[in-house]
Amino acid sequence: MAVEKYRSAHEMNSAPIRVPLGDSFERFLRHCARYWRLSPRRYPRGVFKFRTVEEAQAARDQVAKVGMGPSQP
Repeated sequence: MAVEKYRSAHEMNSAPIRVPLGDSFERFLRHCARYWRLSPRRYPRGVFKFRTVEEAQAARDQVAKVGMGPSQP
């Protein structure tokens, strides 16, 4: 990308916006696919209710141990 110099703010604002031509959307999709391959998110299905905080933390630890989701500190 080239560096452009302007003499004033008015000249800068009137300059055309340069957009690289190409497959921008396809590139975005490739980046998204790469991201999801690196960090897939898999959570157990359903809604869970816990009576105590300790029960909730034990369930979270179990999910992290099985590898179905990220471990939250």
